[in-house]
Amino acid sequence: MIILIFRIGSHVVLPGVDVAKLKDLTQTNGLLGLLNTLVGGAFQNASVMALGIMPYISASIAIQLLTLALPYFSKLQKEGESGRRKLNQITRWLTIIVAAAQALTYVRATIPTDAITISQGLFYFSSVILIVSGTVMCMWLGERMTEKGVGNGISMMIMIGIVSRFPGAIIGEAQSRGGNGQILFFVLELVALFLVVLFAVAITQATRRIPVQYAKQIVGNKVVTGQRQYLPLKLNIAGVMPIIFGQALMFIPGLVLTYLAESTKSDTFQSWAIIMNSPTSWQYCLIYAILIIGFTFFYTAISINPNQIADDMKRGGGFIPGVKPGQPTSDFVANILDRITLPGGVLLAVIAILPAFAGLLGMTQGFASFFGGTSLLILVGVVLDTLQQIESYLLMKRYEGLMQSGRIQGRQIDANVPA
Repeated sequence: MIILIFRIGSHVVLPGVDVAKLKDLTQTNGLLGLLNTLVGGAFQNASVMALGIMPYISASIAIQLLTLALPYFSKLQKEGESGRRKLNQITRWLTIIVAAAQALTYVRATIPTDAITISQGLFYFSSVILIVSGTVMCMWLGERMTEKGVGNGISMMIMIGIVSRFPGAIIGEAQSRGGNGQILFFVLELVALFLVVLFAVAITQATRRIPVQYAKQIVGNKVVTGQRQYLPLKLNIAGVMPIIFGQALMFIPGLVLTYLAESTKSDTFQSWAIIMNSPTSWQYCLIYAILIIGFTFFYTAISINPNQIADDMKRGGGFIPGVKPGQPTSDFVANILDRITLPGGVLLAVIAILPAFAGLLGMTQGFASFFGGTSLLILVGVVLDTLQQIESYLLMKRYEGLMQSGRIQGRQIDANVPA
């Protein structure tokens, strides 16, 4: 029901907009095209949910960075449940501020004036309020999904927005290939898409496990024997964030070079502007890949603190076999992070530029976007996380069914076993 409400809201057009005069509000590629994909096409529909849940994502990332930079936010993060509530409240207020700024930019820069049927001042004022309200509505729906459903509701809403464009992309590609008599090539594309998804799953699930041995401990009057556990370090710790940051930065040089080319009438600036606005050029792909690798190292460095891992391990009585506790453990973890971050960043860059190669092979833009990039990683990551939570719920249900006391819903009652 929540997903249905979200999808209906993405097609409710802002009041005062003539839908017949609306053109494609997004560029073929770039940051605006990425935003339109993440919100399920609501951006180009001039919907009340045009920004979707993205302002909340931006506010959450900002708060996460502030917890690393400012002691106040770092202290709140360590205060447990009360600190988490305060951070959530700050994130919500920051979401409203970010949504208001982005909504004003959206209605002024992307909606053509000839499509506005009422006074522009009234339209801008009402549209900002409605778009901010739509974002808050999406945030509330996502929190309800997290609380009452299975999985992360915010991530689920982004995934639904991406999946909603997948059937249309397949139909458009089938019509394009079928009209040219290339049905066999379309079948090969589907097989290639399946292999690319497997590749993305392997990168997402790949983990470097560091063995951790815990010493014997005395709990009460009992001696608990030492256990061997593992510290899992994912190959792709940064997730999809390096691609988003890289795409945002690649959007800026194209605008700057286009402005310089128009103002100076220089052929050099004009040629570079064409290159930086063409995601299929090798120069664009090379710079894009380098940015992704760099942001992978940056985001991994701010996400994982080897010193904190070493301190937590020391306080818990754990140690890595063959490595002394304290600073040597921190250096050991940092060295492993450096070794797995480079191949992880390279593989992430490969996934990011795969849609460019798909476009060179003649695929439609909508279908090529599912061959890699942000869309594929979000789909794979959210689906895998949701499946893991479902499995954990099933295990919990089974363990509860082993209890001999109380009536549990869905549990088979054996008449031979006393209640």
